Amino acid sequence: MTATRDAILNRVRRNLGVSGTDVTRRAAVADRITRAPAGVVPARGQLDPADRVALFVAKAEGVQATTERVASAADVPAAVADFLRRHNLPQRVRIGADPRLAGLDWAVGAGVEVLSGPSDGSDLVCVSHAAAGVAETGTLVLTSGPDNPTTLNFLPDVHVVVVDAGTIGGDYETVWRDLRARLGKGVMPRTVNFVTGPSRSADIEQTLLLGAHGPRSLHVIVTG
Repeated sequence: MTATRDAILNRVRRNLGVSGTDVTRRAAVADRITRAPAGVVPARGQLDPADRVALFVAKAEGVQATTERVASAADVPAAVADFLRRHNLPQRVRIGADPRLAGLDWAVGAGVEVLSGPSDGSDLVCVSHAAAGVAETGTLVLTSGPDNPTTLNFLPDVHVVVVDAGTIGGDYETVWRDLRARLGKGVMPRTVNFVTGPSRSADIEQTLLLGAHGPRSLHVIVTG
């Protein structure tokens, strides 16, 4: 495949009368990539912070997610415990190594048993911390790694996701820019998952089925 590709590129270069070693052309390409103009961004998410969070909540609920807001991260364990009780679920969840979750008072303050590490598929409820949210579609941005293992996103029946209000961007372009600025080049995780609502499929007779390829229930807790 490499030889074929090189043959095609060499033929293109001959027709253009250029070579692959042209320093000026390489510099022009590098500059174009560095200063690439922004594409068209929908106006829907271009709001002040409070309205942006409100739009995120409305869009998330519009795709069958449930949401709630709490004042601070310290309120998360109690909110999770209350969610579990309302849905007759055991007071047991699995989380990753994310310090924003691991450092909370789960057992004493909320009476929730916490298991740590990736899921093997036997966990009923898992809790993740999103890297960001996208207001225009109510989408959660979940990065892979030991802090928030990807298995927690897709294997449980119920997925609870915590997202900081301050990390909710208006649009995908803004969220990608902020992620790159926050994590830095070479530090970006292997996978960035965009999750909008619980898993679903309407492949069979156009009948919507929740939980087709992952959690059938998604609960979002917005902090701050």
